[in-house]
Amino acid sequence: MDYSYTGDACERLLEAYEADAEPFPTGSSMQFPEWSHRRAEMGLLRRLFFPRCWNAGALPEEPSAIRAELSELGTIYCRGIRPYTGRDPTAAVDAVLDRLPDVRTALKKDVEAAYKGDPAAKSYVEVIRSYPGFQAITMQRVAHELYEADVPEYARELTEYAKTVTGIDVHPGAEIGEYFFIDHGTGVVIGETTTIGDWVRLYQDVTLGALHFEEEEDDEKALKKGYKRHPDIGNNVVIGAGTKVLGPITVGNHVSIGANSWVTDDVPAKTSVYVSEHPTQERKRSD
Repeated sequence: MDYSYTGDACERLLEAYEADAEPFPTGSSMQFPEWSHRRAEMGLLRRLFFPRCWNAGALPEEPSAIRAELSELGTIYCRGIRPYTGRDPTAAVDAVLDRLPDVRTALKKDVEAAYKGDPAAKSYVEVIRSYPGFQAITMQRVAHELYEADVPEYARELTEYAKTVTGIDVHPGAEIGEYFFIDHGTGVVIGETTTIGDWVRLYQDVTLGALHFEEEEDDEKALKKGYKRHPDIGNNVVIGAGTKVLGPITVGNHVSIGANSWVTDDVPAKTSVYVSEHPTQERKRSD
């Protein structure tokens, strides 16, 4: 089906582009090599959220161009959703596209968190174009809106595609706060019922997952669905590489969890968790 967006997100996005200030790009003269995608949704979202970084300089100057991009994205969403539901998805797509200006605001904060949280980051544009963690959270934040609009299957398609591009698996059901940053990112897994506060930083191979699964009462071969099984992460938390935080536990505010930790119990606020006795490394010369 063809979809035509009639809401006010294009005007609100235009206002958002005009409000951009350094260190976000403010001109429209930058031109980068083109990136192709197996799914068009990613390219459209990139252009709508940060047009100056993705060779879409006309968008910050022309509301009709924004509306055309939104309508194209909405058409793809409708075609992706209808086979799952069998219903007219227009209302759900309207609701999601109406939310894109707010998602963009959240993503700008994620860019800031990545820049401030990585000594190697040289510019906001580098974060937007290069960082896999930012690509993953871009898709997840939009997919979460689809999930909340009761189209979870299509939302999952989008985050699974992002995983193939980034190596980062963030379920669309996860609730993620502001200023979120995944550094490096490969192997990160964030489960469906996870909640994450503000200013949280994760490193590669972190799992925020389930520890045990419950079975359906009337079918021992089927696992129960729709219950809390993943952790709640507070504000200002850093979780080091290789760490597994498992089960419906709570990690408080201002917590630091060191690399390769295994956490299955609540962690109080203002606590550091780390592996106290590392295996002894031995070296043997081979002459």
